[in-house]
Amino acid sequence: MTNRIIRRWWPAFALPTFLAFVFGFIAPFIIGIYLSFTSFTTITDAEWVGVENYILAFQDPVFLHALGLTALFAIVTTIIINVAAFFIAYMLNKAIRGAKLFRSAFFLPNLIGGIVLGYIWQLLLNGVLSQWGLSLVLDVKYGFIGMVIVTCWQSIGYQMIIYIAGLQAIPDELIEAAAVDGATSRQITFRIIVPLMMPTVTVCSFLTLTGGFKMFDANLALTGGAPSDSSAMLALDIYKTFYGRIGFEGVGQAKAVLFLIIVGVVALIQNAATRSREVES
Repeated sequence: MTNRIIRRWWPAFALPTFLAFVFGFIAPFIIGIYLSFTSFTTITDAEWVGVENYILAFQDPVFLHALGLTALFAIVTTIIINVAAFFIAYMLNKAIRGAKLFRSAFFLPNLIGGIVLGYIWQLLLNGVLSQWGLSLVLDVKYGFIGMVIVTCWQSIGYQMIIYIAGLQAIPDELIEAAAVDGATSRQITFRIIVPLMMPTVTVCSFLTLTGGFKMFDANLALTGGAPSDSSAMLALDIYKTFYGRIGFEGVGQAKAVLFLIIVGVVALIQNAATRSREVES
């Protein structure tokens, strides 16, 4: 009876979601790719220019610098966040007093919006740097370090929750059997726990790596790309090109398409690498 009802009425439930997906994602996505090959100020006055926008994008030194800076940022934050999140999850997964309170405290920064968080940390970091006559926008290295600090502080708690779920899924019998066989804590960690945690590592590294490439809010709030756009990462550079440079809307759209391709390729490579590690484990 239930299956008959589902077969009869499934369009009433599926079609609204499907239509929303088509008009809210697929159609803008296709239009965006088309616009990347045109010169336009609005959709109605787009003129086909071919690959000129892509050539201009690759000739833009700010874009190339932003690409390198974003790649470095994604790698650094992925390593720091995952190592710290796994260590904290490992410690808080044990039966210690106040573990739930500490989990909540580490997770709370994830609930704060990126723009708000960026401006709060801008005041804090500039207040500290001012003791030496420095600021986040004085040099790209200060802005970069500031963005790493903010991103790690916000993201570690979220990844910690995922790692705790992975740790709790490991059968206690395996760890107990290893301890009975004389395995040390170090051997249990690196020979049993870490290999069994590889599916969780795949998920967390995927989230942090793609999140690092897509970082925008903290970049805008902390430095705004200063000085001279040297601290602007890909998302902010695309935003500034599209909205801040008259006549470069098509170039900004081309950069957005390139950004999509780069993030997609990086995500596929990372996923394949960690998946192969899972099989080995």
